Amino acid sequence: MKILVTGAAGFVGSNISRFILEHSCDVEIFGFDNLSRAGSEINVKLVKEFGVRLIHGDARIQSDLDSMPAVDWVIDCAANPSALAGLDGPVSSRQVMEHNLLGTINLLEYCKKHKAGLILLSTSRVYSAKELAQLPMYEKEDSFQLEKDFSAKGISSRGISEDFPTSAPITLYGASKLASETLMSEYGEAFGFPIWINRCGVLGGAGQFGKADQGVFSYWIHSFREKRPLKYIGFGGSGHQVRDILHPKDLVHLLIKQMQESNSDAPKITNLGGGTKNSMSLKQLSAWSEERFGAIEVIASTEERRMDAPWIVMDSSMAKEIWDWTPKTTLNEILEEIGKHAEANPQWLKTTN
Repeated sequence: MKILVTGAAGFVGSNISRFILEHSCDVEIFGFDNLSRAGSEINVKLVKEFGVRLIHGDARIQSDLDSMPAVDWVIDCAANPSALAGLDGPVSSRQVMEHNLLGTINLLEYCKKHKAGLILLSTSRVYSAKELAQLPMYEKEDSFQLEKDFSAKGISSRGISEDFPTSAPITLYGASKLASETLMSEYGEAFGFPIWINRCGVLGGAGQFGKADQGVFSYWIHSFREKRPLKYIGFGGSGHQVRDILHPKDLVHLLIKQMQESNSDAPKITNLGGGTKNSMSLKQLSAWSEERFGAIEVIASTEERRMDAPWIVMDSSMAKEIWDWTPKTTLNEILEEIGKHAEANPQWLKTTN
């Protein structure tokens, strides 16, 4: 089987390539990356050592994809994956759409041409930011928790399911991914190639190029290691906002199953995340990091962050029921992996930001 992995020099793409090669025989992986992300050059040597045939190219440029050999499957890991992308910082709204939507369109045309299947790593941020912000919360042990008796469409004590509303506003990043999902469904139906859409929560582990608005677990732990000041932004500066975390290697067994069962009648959209057991607040992450590396200044800011949510935890019950999939790597194992990487790379943030 031949597989094309986009974003192959990034944290997620490089890990997925590595673990597919470790768990599968007779697989050839072509990596595709524009190497625009700071730190991606670090992974170039690594992915080549794994046996990936890495090609420098940009999915936004159709001719770059036209030069790629035919494959059986494409796993799309490339994105500008920040809920703030296009709203704040150096990335414009147009760049968000070009990275996340135009790239998908070109990949769909590539799959149409070669009759290749397409797997999209989508995001929890396709769910309505307004609905997420209005979820009833209470505070417990330095974290927000969903009210115990609350019940509504797509939400339960297990987390956010595939039925949760996707109505606007959902952030520009989320909108670009939701549009990509719709286009994938239409292309797959119209041109007869298989598609799978996996809506992922926060992905994290050692070697991630973390930033404050993306890869926050890695960014937070490395900031403690490097004695860089941090801020709790929004929600009164409490740091009680909660996210779950999933290691990319836990995706691989599911991805292999999806590629092997391309004709399955299973739902095409699946939520994947660490779930409640693999979730924590920023305040709790600070406590873990402080115990490991000592205290630093964490400022409680009254600034509000647009499109933020107090609690995003993915309910992966459908993945368990349909695919017999559950995450294997525990929260503490992921934190320990990042912590050890931070100890071994004391200037990581300076290198990758």
